[in-house]
Amino acid sequence: MSEPAARRTRPRDALGRPLDWDAVGVPPVDDSPRPPIETLDAARALIASGRPFAAHEVLEGRWKSCPEAERGLWQGLAQLAVALTHAGRGNARGASRLVERGAGRLAEYEATSGPTYGLDLGRVVAGVRRAVG
Repeated sequence: MSEPAARRTRPRDALGRPLDWDAVGVPPVDDSPRPPIETLDAARALIASGRPFAAHEVLEGRWKSCPEAERGLWQGLAQLAVALTHAGRGNARGASRLVERGAGRLAEYEATSGPTYGLDLGRVVAGVRRAVG
């Protein structure tokens, strides 16, 4: 007997849009907390493969489990991934808003001198701004 629909994860496309229950979507990602560098590597790989929504899920898993002092870093990065998702879906206004929210959060975090795990946050924001146009 198959699992009830309410307990199954609905299939999604590469940009996180829900598909029909009988459709084949992209494989779901493991959004359980990972160490910082592993989180960044996974998010980079997902973005490079055209899956910014999944990258957001990975980053969100980290932000929900990270030390309080690092929350701004992980939330800001997750917001940038959502900006890329909106851009991919053709929502320029949503993309622009999320870039600015993420950039603001990362600027606040950078002022704390907390760890950035090798990221140049200004360069990351500039790259996402270019990508969303």
